[in-house]
Amino acid sequence: MTEGLKLDVERREGLAVIYTDGYINNQGGEEIAEAAYALLDDGYRTLLLNLRGTKIVNSIGISILIEIIEKMLEVKGRLAFCNLTPTIEKTFHIMGLAQYSTICPDEQSAVTELQSGTC
Repeated sequence: MTEGLKLDVERREGLAVIYTDGYINNQGGEEIAEAAYALLDDGYRTLLLNLRGTKIVNSIGISILIEIIEKMLEVKGRLAFCNLTPTIEKTFHIMGLAQYSTICPDEQSAVTELQSGTC
């Protein structure tokens, strides 16, 4: 797979959304991590990763996402994922990502979860 990852970041009041489009591998995962850490540096403690354009996440990409989750736990932040393919969602559950973050079917439900503070 040589498909690169494209990111868009939307900053909202109290919440930032990272939109992905493409393959999350070592390079793509690092790009997501850089964006997430920059948002943390800017004071955001609630992040949503909208994987609407991502069909594949490899093991290195997952390990980088786990690092982001660990950082979010460290700063007492909240993290959610939305718009996962069934395969990615199943993988996230198997790998334990769902244990420390929220997985929602779509962006609106994820935003509601994150803003209510229940996740």
